[in-house]
Amino acid sequence: MSDPAVGMLMLVVFIFTILLGFPIAFTLIALSVMFGFYAVGDTIFPLLVQRAYGVMANDVLISVPLFLFMGYMIERANILDRLFYSIQLALRRVPGSLGVATLATCALFATATGIVGAVVTLMGVLALPAMLKAGYDKRLATGLIAAGGCLGILIPPSIMLILYAAMAGESVVRLYAAALFPGLLLAGLYIVYVMIRAMLRPQDAPPLPPEHGADIPAGRVLLLLLTSFVPLTALVLAVLGAILFGLATPHEAAGIGALGAILLAVAYRSMSWAKLKEAVFLTGRATAMVCWLFVGSWIFASVFSLLGGHHVVEGWFRSMDLTGWQFLLLTQILIFLLGWPLEWTEIIVIFVPIFLPLLDSFGIDPVFFGVLVALNIQTSFLTPPMAMSAFYLKGVAPPGVELRHIFSGMLPFMTIVLISLAILYIFPQLALWLPSAIYG
Repeated sequence: MSDPAVGMLMLVVFIFTILLGFPIAFTLIALSVMFGFYAVGDTIFPLLVQRAYGVMANDVLISVPLFLFMGYMIERANILDRLFYSIQLALRRVPGSLGVATLATCALFATATGIVGAVVTLMGVLALPAMLKAGYDKRLATGLIAAGGCLGILIPPSIMLILYAAMAGESVVRLYAAALFPGLLLAGLYIVYVMIRAMLRPQDAPPLPPEHGADIPAGRVLLLLLTSFVPLTALVLAVLGAILFGLATPHEAAGIGALGAILLAVAYRSMSWAKLKEAVFLTGRATAMVCWLFVGSWIFASVFSLLGGHHVVEGWFRSMDLTGWQFLLLTQILIFLLGWPLEWTEIIVIFVPIFLPLLDSFGIDPVFFGVLVALNIQTSFLTPPMAMSAFYLKGVAPPGVELRHIFSGMLPFMTIVLISLAILYIFPQLALWLPSAIYG
């Protein structure tokens, strides 16, 4: 068997092993050692050590544990219920007000935490019973929570964009600037869809009763917003602003965000030693997973390249005589299809690095490609069988809400993601204008 054929076999075995449920990071490392021993013999072991050290010494990854800690602390600050209630009151006269308030809360909370499972679970506990009690259609209510909880993958400060930046050798700052408008576009399209559906089919999203919040004075609503919406928004904007305008590096801004999250928890009187220990433990566990994923992906990519697998992939793309836009379209279709059986981590650490060396050949900006991937990966949370948003939500959903309701409800939002991708293809300046305007 030729070396390139062995490389493709290595990729096939990896996909098959992951579908069986084996841990991703250790599967990557085990396969890399096995096939690497075939390719280079004992040299694979020092290569593994050097790559592990290189990953641990990567400055870009310093911000990962700090952003994760910020998210876990905000999650434990008991701010979500106040945030949802205040936004709900402020939007009570908007069509589909509960749904719009849920999406707005999801967008802000997902931006602050970046942890999809936490946002979907907490909003499932808080907002789903309220929407069902108000007469919302089960499919609409579950679909908007599942989709809204994924926005943290795209909207900065996104952990996924940090990982992509480290792999592609790109600036996290430029990626954050490029992802900002597409993220807001997607969130805005979600909200517009809910409002239009509430106007066309009021039985799916009934208006709130006139007495709901009518006796609460505007000053009280404003006070609620000032004590819930404003502090969290100010923290997120301070972190993003410091990064985008060059006032701090990403890891310095992440440190500010982590300190701000602790202060928020103290201000809301939800700070305790137990919660702090839990946040530190969860941060350490998630950071270890990310680091080992990087070690595994880098050594896997190195062995795959040594075996000639990259040449097979590159030759296949070149044989089709594609233009740059056709290459982009084909890669995004492949990533969309991979999102059905695989999670976003497998796609980012294995398949995206296969495409990265080809970007120069087709004249594609790696920053633009990264934003397209981040937008596309939203679908991996919304498409069965690995639609993790659906399973997170089902775990906390009230009786009577079944997986078929959630899957059916996610389909319109997945369609909106594809529409957003099409808009970004047609108007690439949505992603490229801001980093160009700020950084030249």
